[in-house]
Amino acid sequence: MDIRKLRYFLAVAEEGQITKAAKRLHMAQPPLSQQLKLLETELGVRLIERSGSRKIQLTAAGQTLRIRAEQMMELSKKTVKELKDIEEGTQGTLPVGITASWDATFLPRKINTFHEQYPGVTFQIWEGDTNKIEELLRSGIVEIGITRIPTDLETYETVALPDEPIVAAFNPKAAYVVTTDFVRLVELADKPLIICHKHEALLNYYREVGLEPKILCRHTDVRSMLAWAAAGLGIAIVPKSATNFIPSNNLTFKEIIEPPLKTRPAAVIWIRNRYLSAAARHFIDIFPKV
Repeated sequence: MDIRKLRYFLAVAEEGQITKAAKRLHMAQPPLSQQLKLLETELGVRLIERSGSRKIQLTAAGQTLRIRAEQMMELSKKTVKELKDIEEGTQGTLPVGITASWDATFLPRKINTFHEQYPGVTFQIWEGDTNKIEELLRSGIVEIGITRIPTDLETYETVALPDEPIVAAFNPKAAYVVTTDFVRLVELADKPLIICHKHEALLNYYREVGLEPKILCRHTDVRSMLAWAAAGLGIAIVPKSATNFIPSNNLTFKEIIEPPLKTRPAAVIWIRNRYLSAAARHFIDIFPKV
């Protein structure tokens, strides 16, 4: 039983005459009658009762098939539309791999922008460090990664992301509160610091000036770092965009001006010369080239 035979049957059922149905289908009557007989043979039931007046009546089996055929025709149209929407990038699921810090401070805003344009696309997010994200890309589990700029530019294509300032976040009621508008790293050396697991620029600076910072915790998740700071445990050193991530009632943010720290170079990356879905291409397009 194929879609074409069902379409012929529905035309006959709706017109009530094989002659009228044949005209509607732009075909001769004998081939249409033959197709109906083939359908009845295939199903092993009689679908229509023929009378001398050329009008037909649906049998009980024919009435049931008409209902099912209408549903199947509608499902067929819907399926074609869904496939077209997926091809055009307006439907489907987009798997994205991202490092934890960018997930906390950056991705929600970009997904919101993308979702306004393509509300039918959903996301599947995978988190991990840079090595994990590259592994997910190579295996095809994700289409796009947001992580550090890879060294292997023969394997990956990239869109670089803009740097952003690093700020100090702390509970305004803490004993180590900073009262100035800006802060210098030397002023934070003796205070409990909550830093990203690999914050080389900060640690290198302290080595250069001969200071031993008081590191309370090294973390990979900006959200947890901010939660620790809000609880008064220490000063979190985080990207400036983190100021918009959680309610700031229990947090104060001060920009670090000496030295002016920036986020590590990062990019949107994907495998070079590999097929990308339309949704993935649309997502890449929302990132400005810098």
